[in-house]
Amino acid sequence: MKTTVIRRRVSFRLRADLLEGLKRNAARENRTLNNYVESVLLDVVYHEPNEETKAAIEEAMSGRNRNKVYTDVDEMINDILSEDEE
Repeated sequence: MKTTVIRRRVSFRLRADLLEGLKRNAARENRTLNNYVESVLLDVVYHEPNEETKAAIEEAMSGRNRNKVYTDVDEMINDILSEDEE
């Protein structure tokens, strides 16, 4: 069974740096800008996270998981390195 996808021409404005980034990404994947943008938008609109991801998002948003928050990169690196030594 053949399915026809109806496409409509649209026009919208983007920041110049965003457009350049989209063009670079499309070129890197050897795709047209239109094809690349359409696939990114389809992923955003139709992607449904799995149950484990939904639970992790809910936990993070609720504040129940109170992991240490770093404001100093050196402190974070030292903590990571000290975990490796244990």
